[in-house]
This record gives sequence, C-alpha cells and structure tokens, in this order.
Amino acid sequence: MTNHEPLRAETDRERVLFTAARLFREYGFDKTTVRQIAEACDLLPGSLHYRYRAKEDILVDMMRVAIERTIRGITEATTGTEDPLQQIRAALQAHIEVLLSGDDMMYVLLFEWRSLRGAARKEMIRERDRYERCWATMLEALKDKELIRPDVDTHLLRLIGLGAINWMATWYKKGGRYSLEEIGESFWSVISRGILVPTHADMRKI
Repeated sequence: MTNHEPLRAETDRERVLFTAARLFREYGFDKTTVRQIAEACDLLPGSLHYRYRAKEDILVDMMRVAIERTIRGITEATTGTEDPLQQIRAALQAHIEVLLSGDDMMYVLLFEWRSLRGAARKEMIRERDRYERCWATMLEALKDKELIRPDVDTHLLRLIGLGAINWMATWYKKGGRYSLEEIGESFWSVISRGILVPTHADMRKI
C-alpha cells in the first residue's frame, strides 16, 4: 500500500505554499496576512507579490496542488487492476491516506472553500468536479457489472461517502486510537454492506 507522507518543500513555490497552508490552518485565511507569509518564508512582501498578486492567488494555487495530489493518489492506487471492487476499495484507502497524511494543504482544501470568490471559486469547483468524476466512473462500473444494488443512487452515495471521509480530517489524530488501515477497513465494511448485492457479500474484505 502506498505510504502518503506529507510533502517536503523543494522549491520556492512549494515553500511558500506549505508555509501559507500552515498559517491558514492555524489562523484562518481571512486573518493571515501576506506580510506574515512573506516573513515566515524569509521573503520580502514585494518578492512574494511578484509571484502572487493577491493572497487569494496563493490559496488557489495551494488548492490546485492538493487536488492534483489527491487525484494522483487514487490513480496510482487503482492502476494495475480492472476489478471494479478492488479499484473502489483501493481508491477509498488512498483518499483516506492522502487526506490524513498531515499535510496542511489538504486541510485547507477542505475547509477554506468559503474564502474563494468569483472566478477563483468557479475554477476550484471545476477542479473538484474533475476529482469527483473519478469516483462517479468507478461507481458506475460497479453498477454496470451489477455488483451494486439497483436501488442505490450512485450520485447520492458519492456525496455522502466523500463527505464522511473528508470529515475525518476534523477528528483523526496520528498515533491515536485508530490507524489509517483500520479506518479504511471499517469504512469499507460499513459502505459495502449497504451497497453490494448479496451475492457479492463475501467480497467485502477485498
């Protein structure tokens, strides 16, 4: 299983994004200033302004990186198998591991949407929809192969499932009572019992 550790800054751009994410998570986007970010990066405010015209531009770039990392995580996890049950199970675990890796950017991605306005918000909605289409495709594959109960609304299932997983970021604690593997196993067990047709009940522990 892929180990999704927090990324380390290797470039000036990454250093700015990681630092800004830490500050946004600690103080909130609205209360964090460009000057604070620049000082934490040991940069002059003008140097930061050269790359990002506004604080919102930093947030948008950060969210792009976080969404791309999440898509890459589930893509890597599902590559190599054509079995839709194995794919959805691997994707769930990958999403959980990326989300709960300790990366501040992932937390900001989930909880600072309200700070986006206008074109920036529309762009991130498009990116979010691109990620959610990955899940829609996997769920439809389950339905096409009649592995999922015909009365299950896959659109609603996707919304509820991703919402439940994303909320884990508010209570998960590294080194706490539950490991990421235990969380993934438990979540899959609950979900699969409710959506798989009875003939595939013995495949829940894939």
